[in-house]
Formats: sequence, structure tokens, C-alpha cells
Amino acid sequence: MSNYADLAQSVIEGQKDKVIEHVKNLISAGNDPMDIINEGLIAGMNVVGVRFKAGDMFVPEVLMAAKSMAGGVELVKPLIATVDQKSAGKILLGTVKGDLHDIGKNLVGMLIESAGLEVINMGVDISAEDFVDAVIEHEPDIVALSALLTTTMPAMQDIIEILEDEDLRDKVKVIIGGAPVSQEYADTIGADGYAPDAGSAVELCKKLLASK
Repeated sequence: MSNYADLAQSVIEGQKDKVIEHVKNLISAGNDPMDIINEGLIAGMNVVGVRFKAGDMFVPEVLMAAKSMAGGVELVKPLIATVDQKSAGKILLGTVKGDLHDIGKNLVGMLIESAGLEVINMGVDISAEDFVDAVIEHEPDIVALSALLTTTMPAMQDIIEILEDEDLRDKVKVIIGGAPVSQEYADTIGADGYAPDAGSAVELCKKLLASK
């Protein structure tokens, strides 16, 4: 018999086959689909986030855990499609114009998604105008901007300024991250927050959503 603890442990270990097996067993045993997600899959991923932040797990292991969790979620999703799932928040995520780095950004996206939030991942090399258009289209709660080059950091300020010009700034929180970025820089350009790593980004998003 499978239980939530076994499922969570398989997620932590990044064993997709075991995750799928546990999820199938839990579904067959009549467990609530949302409990399987929250108490098994997300519970496991939460541990991964904590260990990653503490330096006890590394990017490849986190990606394996996230893929394992996604495999489990795919099985459960059809069972909850009938219940209108309201996400706890919507995050628009992207790497700014001129910057092609996406490993860190994608990791942030996976961890935010595994925390039960909706993520719109725009990709890399995204212009300020495209970010603003996406804010108008998707109406996210938070815009998360990533830059890994010092030369592309000013694009973050451009995005915040255009959001102000379009009277959208008070409708959305803006957070920034990436190797050259700091809390000091976030304060300078008027961002709502800065996250030094993926685990912190999830905590920051939850904190900002709670304060909305």
C-alpha cells in the first residue's frame, strides 16, 4: 500500500516511476485527488525547496524531483478538472531583453508551480514592451524578472518604468533575481522584492500574495 509519506519521499528522491506507481495506488484506494497533490507531491517538493536553499541538494536533483512531481500531477489532473481550480496566484516569469540564461529562471518557475501557483513562463530575451503586453493580457499578481548579465540589468528598470507609464504598476508586484542583482538594486529601481535563489523566490511570492 502507498501512503502520502512514501509518495513525498519518492518525489524528493526524483524517482518518477515510483511516484507514478504511488499515485496510481492512492487513486485506486479512493484518496482525494487534492490530498494526493498537497500532502504527497507538493509536500515532497517543499522539502526539496528547503534542501536546495540550504545547499543540501543541487540543480540536477531538483530538476529530477520536479519532473517526478509533474508526472504525478499529470495523473491526478483529470480527476480534479471537474472542480474549478482557482490558483493561489499568477506569476509572469521571464528573462529580460539581451539575456539568454534560463536554467535559474526555469527552476524558479518549477518551484513556484509546485507551490500551487500558476506560472506563465515567457522564456528569454523578452523586451520591456512584451512584458507589459503580457501583463495586460494575463493580469498576473506578480512579474518575476531574471537577468544574469550586468549589461542587461537596466532592462529591469525599463520594465518598471513602462508599467508606471501605462498605469499598471499598482496592479502588479515586480520581483527580480539573477547573479548580478541585489536587494540594493531592487530598492534602487523600485522593485517590490529580490530573491537570491529559487527557494527564496517561492517564499517571496507567497509573502507578496498574502499581503495583496
